[in-house]
Amino acid sequence: MGYSIAIDGPAGAGKSTIARLVAREKGYIYVDTGAMYRGLAVHFLKQGIDPGDADGIAAACEDADVSIGYEEGSQQIYLNGENITSLLRTEEVGNMASRSSSVPRVREKLLSLQRDLARRENVVMDGRDIGTCVLPDADVKVYLTASSATRARRRYDELREKGVPCDYSQIERDIIERDERDMNRAVSPLRQAADAVLIDSSDMTIREVADAILALCRP
Repeated sequence: MGYSIAIDGPAGAGKSTIARLVAREKGYIYVDTGAMYRGLAVHFLKQGIDPGDADGIAAACEDADVSIGYEEGSQQIYLNGENITSLLRTEEVGNMASRSSSVPRVREKLLSLQRDLARRENVVMDGRDIGTCVLPDADVKVYLTASSATRARRRYDELREKGVPCDYSQIERDIIERDERDMNRAVSPLRQAADAVLIDSSDMTIREVADAILALCRP
């Protein structure tokens, strides 16, 4: 049985960045569950499915095979054998992932893969419902958050650095709307597990957040 670190929290809180750093320093496998949902979202968008079409999304799951691979220690997402990692970080894919993740069939499809990884390996896994649903017995649970303004600024800076045109106000509106959907969906809503440690990263550096999580882990 592997040692598991679960990091949950809203979009833009820095979960992926922190989880990667913690995994690297512990020598564990990093599992970005959000990227897995985004992988399915890419499939739904390619099929031209409306984000509100729950039946269409459920049916499309049958034709999608999402898998994880690692290249030079970096997680890669494959959709039907094609590496789609470079397609995952657009706002369109993020919004589709947020909407489609509330469809039970989507969660069922990915849950077994996530749990199997945690049984076989030492993992750092981040997402929306890792500590509450995917790995309820995780050895360490963290709920990582930040203000919507801070999260929007981080995303804005990230996109600008990549040369992607964007609007800060629209990004913050999207984040607030995504929080609302994630926290109020019927299936596995975003919430802090009762035994999770709350960390607000609004005024913390990446190093400070990573050190706070590492201090919770076994030596």
